[in-house]
Amino acid sequence: MSPTRPILLAGLAFVLSIPAVEAGPVYVASQGAGALTRIEAGAGVVAASVAVGQGIAQVAAGPDGRLYLTQPDHAGIDVVDGRTNAVLRRLPFQGQAFGIVASADGASLFVGDWAGGRLVRVSAGTGAVEGSCAVGRDPAGLVLDRKGRLYVADRESRQVSVIDTARMERLATVPVGEGPFALGLNPRQDRLYVANVRSGDLSVIETGTMAVIATVKVGGMPYGVATSADGGLVLVTNQQAGTVVVIDAASLDLKATIPVGRYPEGIAVDGVSAYVANWFSDSVSVIDLRSLTETARIPVAEGPRSLVVGAVSEAVR
Repeated sequence: MSPTRPILLAGLAFVLSIPAVEAGPVYVASQGAGALTRIEAGAGVVAASVAVGQGIAQVAAGPDGRLYLTQPDHAGIDVVDGRTNAVLRRLPFQGQAFGIVASADGASLFVGDWAGGRLVRVSAGTGAVEGSCAVGRDPAGLVLDRKGRLYVADRESRQVSVIDTARMERLATVPVGEGPFALGLNPRQDRLYVANVRSGDLSVIETGTMAVIATVKVGGMPYGVATSADGGLVLVTNQQAGTVVVIDAASLDLKATIPVGRYPEGIAVDGVSAYVANWFSDSVSVIDLRSLTETARIPVAEGPRSLVVGAVSEAVR
């Protein structure tokens, strides 16, 4: 199944104490339109839209304000300056680039080769290959921790690969549910949450032991996962139901089910808000994490699937 294929296949409110912080811009990758949209999160408005070419899969933010968008069907990675809305270049990639994350210093990109079953480290400036290692089949979501360990959701291998990025070696594999697609680390980075699309559940991995300590049934098709800034909430998009399921991180009990747009996929959190890419509704839902309700639905370019929150300093002056 291609990563760019169409799939053929009443919420409760709770008041939480979550500190408010200044919101950064939200960048949304729209696969159908081939566009990158910037939403000024504090105002909830679209500030810019940049054409980068159809077929975008995932977007990652670098520390210098640059955005990186994988093009699985075009053997490349598009680079956009989020401050000036300029498309800078397309980096070459030998394979089918899908999941992507930037290193902490912005010098390197870690890219999952969907067709090749490998993780590749490339230069963020030139695209030159700096190293690679084998992972499982159809590597999807990637997440990098502060120690330089990278986690890869190997969708067709029912596992998460754990990579030492300094040596580009696989340290471990952790069996999870059916069709792991998205990953989310909590702020303490002692828990990794894995959204398993086909088994309709969430695997909870203790990163210290690399063991699954719980499996939470969420139903439907969980395609995206994120945590609140304080780590108290886990938010999972249910593509099939058009909802976001909110789970209490301590008890792993359901707290709320929030209706959003059709076929929600990517989800990102910034301060007191979560942002959800509604693939079939061409919109981004804004969720208030204090009331656990959808407060806005912002129209964006066709086919939004992935999004990322940038730093406040990246906003255009």
